[in-house]
Formats: sequence, structure tokens, C-alpha cells
Amino acid sequence: MREFDGMSALITGGASGIGLATARWLSERGAHVAVLDRVLEGLPESIIGFTADVTDDEAVQAAVEGAAERLGGLDVLVNNAGIGAVGTVEDNDDLEWARVFDVNVTGVVRVSRAALPHLRESAKASIVNTCSIAAHVGLPQRALYSATKGAVQSLTLAMAADHVHEGIRVNCVNPGTADTPWVRRLMSQTEDPAGALAALESRQPTGRLVSADEVAAAIAYLAGPHSGSTTGAVLAVDGGMHGLRLPPRPA
Repeated sequence: MREFDGMSALITGGASGIGLATARWLSERGAHVAVLDRVLEGLPESIIGFTADVTDDEAVQAAVEGAAERLGGLDVLVNNAGIGAVGTVEDNDDLEWARVFDVNVTGVVRVSRAALPHLRESAKASIVNTCSIAAHVGLPQRALYSATKGAVQSLTLAMAADHVHEGIRVNCVNPGTADTPWVRRLMSQTEDPAGALAALESRQPTGRLVSADEVAAAIAYLAGPHSGSTTGAVLAVDGGMHGLRLPPRPA
């Protein structure tokens, strides 16, 4: 018997990057999986897609209801949808602050709110939020993004406290810089893509970017039955960025 046999999962931002890796990981281990994203292209046949923007409450509610109906309920919600922002506190105007918070923080609220009635019906209910190393450490030119991820981490703990007596576990995973299409696009827009990539790799103690599959494996652990006593946890998958302080590497 596979770990997720008989379980159903919904993943936001599930059409690419960490979300798609997680959808594949869970599906390969027995889960019935649906993803919610703004654009659905190239999904495996085993994964059901729903088009919605997490900033649109009506669309979110319709997608979650549709997913629960198609899957026969919901056991796992992975709140993975998110966007980035570059700059100091001077560089992003109020509209950009509102936009990024709307996706990264209130988006988690909207989807969770819609999913909770279904999760309460599950004997193995869990929510996993994709947070970031930016919630823990100061990264240059990431003021807005870091603020949203700090909010997601705090929200995760509050949700865990609110829903533990309902049998719903809530945790988050904090990736370091992950090797995703979004990061690769950012690098391609710089004057020196190879140099920019090398700089990102060098700030991680492991000397490389985190793979999407590595984050997916962590999400699957937090979502699965083997972590039944884990709630309110923050699992770092960051190549040691949070916990390690190493001397410079020899030249």
C-alpha cells in the first residue's frame, strides 16, 4: 500500500515549479490530486486542473468546491501559490505592496477558508503552506517579499493553534532559493545570468540551489500520515541557510 492511497489533495500554484513537483510526488504515491492555478498547461493526465486566481474569492470557492466534488473530499491542502517582489522598502509603491500581500498572504486565507469545511470531514486532514527562508533571514532587495513570507509563517502557527482540536494539522515548509522556472526567468533578465546564478548558489552552504523535488518531498512528509504528531512546525529546506554559519570557502 502506498503512503497516500485513498487520500485527496489540492495544491495551489500547482501547474509549475514546486507546486507541480508536489502534485506529481503525491500522485505517484497514491493520492488523488487536483491543482489550482491561473494557467494550466502540460499537466499529467493523473492530475485534475482548475483555473482560478487566489485573489478572486468567488473563483477560489468554485474551484475548491469543484476539486472536493471530483476528488470525493479533501484530506490535504497545499497553499503554494505565490509571487515575488524585488526592492527595498523605497522601491515598491502601495499598490505593489497590496498586490503581493493579496496573493501571498490573503490568498492562503481564501483557499484555506474554502477548504476547511471539507478538511473537517477528513480523518487525516492537513494544510501545508509554502513559506520561505526569507521569513527567517534578512535578504537584500526582498523587503516586500520577506514581509509576506514572515506573515505566512506567523499565520501557519496561528492556524495550527486554531484547528488542532478539529484534527487538522497545519505546518509550513521554508525553502531556500529553489531551482524553479520563476528563478530561472529572473536570472535570464539580469545583465550577467551566469554570475547571478552563481551568487545565488554561493549564498547557500550546500553550494547549489534547492531542487523542486526536495521541497516537494518535505511537503509530502508534512502532509502525510507519518507526521501525525507534527503541527505548527516550520521545516527548512534551504541548504543550511537558516541554521549554518560557515567560514568562507578557500579560494
